[in-house]
Amino acid sequence: MSEIELTGYTPGALGRIVELHGAYYHTHWGLDLYFEAKVATELAAFLSNFNPERDGAWFAKAGDDIVGGIFIHGGDAKGPRLRWFIIDPKYQGQGIGNRLMQAAMTFCDQRGFERVYLTTFAGLNSARHLYEKFGFQLCREEDGSHLTGKSSLVEQVFEYIPMK
Repeated sequence: MSEIELTGYTPGALGRIVELHGAYYHTHWGLDLYFEAKVATELAAFLSNFNPERDGAWFAKAGDDIVGGIFIHGGDAKGPRLRWFIIDPKYQGQGIGNRLMQAAMTFCDQRGFERVYLTTFAGLNSARHLYEKFGFQLCREEDGSHLTGKSSLVEQVFEYIPMK
């Protein structure tokens, strides 16, 4: 496999991240068009209004192929939000997620954010392990059916508060 490089935005990144989300969450969670369209719409709006002072975007590339990404969306009233974190399943287990998390959290620390949060689904154990490794703590769980229409989905909210 090619060496993995972390980069900023490159053409095709929006479509590739949406594709990774759509395929992964359909295969493993049975999510469908509603979820993929939600990711596409929200990610497109984020990138269209990208402000490098508060927002961050990092992509993992193997050669010319985007194999993962992570984003910090700083425009939320609740504080910056870690979003759209995904690694192509063919590249999982190689430390790419760790490198992407490190880039995102370094960005947050450099900007002095007092709180960062994320939402995810119960059952994504590898991701949860990584979030907790970087200091995120589970704050609450709630019904996630509003995200997908699937009543069995449990949404989790994690929060990171830096040590002062």
